[in-house]
Amino acid sequence: MTVAIEMGHTKAGALAAVDLEELLATRLLVQGNSGSGKSHLLRRLLEQSAPWVQQTIIDPEGDFVALADRFGHLVIDAQDHTERGLQVAGERARIHRVSTVLNLEELDAENQMRRAAAFLGGLFEVGRDHWYPMLVVVDEAQLFAPAVAGEVSDEARKLSLAAMTNLMCRGRKRGLAGVIATQRLAKLAKNVAAEASNFLMGRTFLDIDMARAADLLGMERRQAEAFRDLERGQFMALGPALSRRPLELRIGPTDTHPRNASPRLMPMPSATLEDVRATILAAPPPENIRSQRRPPSSPDLLGQLMMAKSAALEVGPETIEQPLSAEELAERGERVERILRAVMAEPDAGFRVIGVLYQEFVVRCRIEGLGAAVPDLSDFRRMLTHARAGLDSDMAKDDSWQDVSVRASILPEDMQGVFMMVARAAKEGWPCPSDAAIARAYGSHSLRRARRLLTYIEEQGLIVCQLDGTGRRIVTLVELAWATAPGDPNAEEVPAG
Repeated sequence: MTVAIEMGHTKAGALAAVDLEELLATRLLVQGNSGSGKSHLLRRLLEQSAPWVQQTIIDPEGDFVALADRFGHLVIDAQDHTERGLQVAGERARIHRVSTVLNLEELDAENQMRRAAAFLGGLFEVGRDHWYPMLVVVDEAQLFAPAVAGEVSDEARKLSLAAMTNLMCRGRKRGLAGVIATQRLAKLAKNVAAEASNFLMGRTFLDIDMARAADLLGMERRQAEAFRDLERGQFMALGPALSRRPLELRIGPTDTHPRNASPRLMPMPSATLEDVRATILAAPPPENIRSQRRPPSSPDLLGQLMMAKSAALEVGPETIEQPLSAEELAERGERVERILRAVMAEPDAGFRVIGVLYQEFVVRCRIEGLGAAVPDLSDFRRMLTHARAGLDSDMAKDDSWQDVSVRASILPEDMQGVFMMVARAAKEGWPCPSDAAIARAYGSHSLRRARRLLTYIEEQGLIVCQLDGTGRRIVTLVELAWATAPGDPNAEEVPAG
């Protein structure tokens, strides 16, 4: 079956399409100066092909994270994971056929190269049984396969270049179809660029880049000047998946949009010179309280934390903490739970990355004077899992939940809360949680991802899902014989009891 991906229209108004199966076999190279529409082209290709093929995007600027809400891609914030963790994540994404966006925007150039190489290595090294077809899109590919050494270490450059070379040179037999985009061909390693058989060339101005683009498209050198005249979103196409002869086309619209839109002109603010002088030339804050990076919702908390810290320093060394009684330990546990509930009550707390949630949790604990009693990150993950499942500490200690906890431990950590939430509904005989409730417990807006989660948990032999005659879902826990009441999977909210 031939799948034609609509990319836009030709200069003559005819439909311009990409043969997806041919693209998977022959790879694609996109070139264009900044502002030529490369990212828009990639977004159009990804949106149109999302229903047909698994995808992963190496995203150095965070431009493609919006695909998660619309198409169910899993966004992986690379700063929150080690290189080993990203390698394993790449393997698991390939095995379970989950489309992903590797968001590298918070990292410097060297760490972007290292983490991208680790993730690509995971995709590449997976076993033969899982060589499913997959589009691997690398935006700003010259960052990961530079033609010459830059300011990063030789080790990072070699790791990244080797991963990109494997993708473009050896990836085809493993089902990996590289789609790489670059601002300048001259900055991209030649052995990486040479493996592409399809080309989409956008606006460019430098003679060397125009000449290389013309050579790749089989155009005469005197025709290379045409690349200067292309408008934003216009590209010259050539290749077995595109056109047998150079073809000018305009990329069509997209359903999603980048977070960082092009800057637009706006009126200048009205302020007197004296006002702005006082603002701009005010004394800088002390070095010890200057923030490196803060979650947007907690500047007042950080101010309170500094006050609490100053007050603690004034008390003196005689306040060394003494062993606590059972009642004091219980009271401290209640305070920690109360703080966790306050964090979870923040708007969109269910969709924030765990690092941001933990940072706010620590701040609140220190304000409360808990000091060294603040749970570490691993304990916080466990507490968060229970909180998202709707379990309090007493319920989590119940003997009947020991089997549930053991069974949950075979799942990836971020799925355990979903399993526990379903298990609690089954134990209490409540309606099966809706897709929306499951997505929220997982920290996602994607209903399709929620359905995939249930499918995955069922494949692990932990639950059995079935629909009754009216299309309502029932989930039964294997061996425990707990079963939920029928619940509408499409409901926005399912009452807890």
